[in-house]
Amino acid sequence: MTQPHDPPALPDRLSVDPRSPHHVAEVFQHDIGIRFNGKERFDVDEYCVSEGWVKVPAGKTLDRKGRPLLITLKGTVEAFYKTA
Repeated sequence: MTQPHDPPALPDRLSVDPRSPHHVAEVFQHDIGIRFNGKERFDVDEYCVSEGWVKVPAGKTLDRKGRPLLITLKGTVEAFYKTA
């Protein structure tokens, strides 16, 4: 049984963009880590564990709406909650 302070289960796909249908605000109340191909990444904007990809900014390049241009990297994705 989960306690009220326990974090929710991490979804298979998650986005930091609040406009995305894959954004889950409750998850972002906790520290999340993403391990991609065995290394922890700190620049992930969106991930999908089952499909094995992450989206990260392509340097300082912006799209026509002024948001960072994202590139998709394929590999092994593992999402986890960071513990204090």
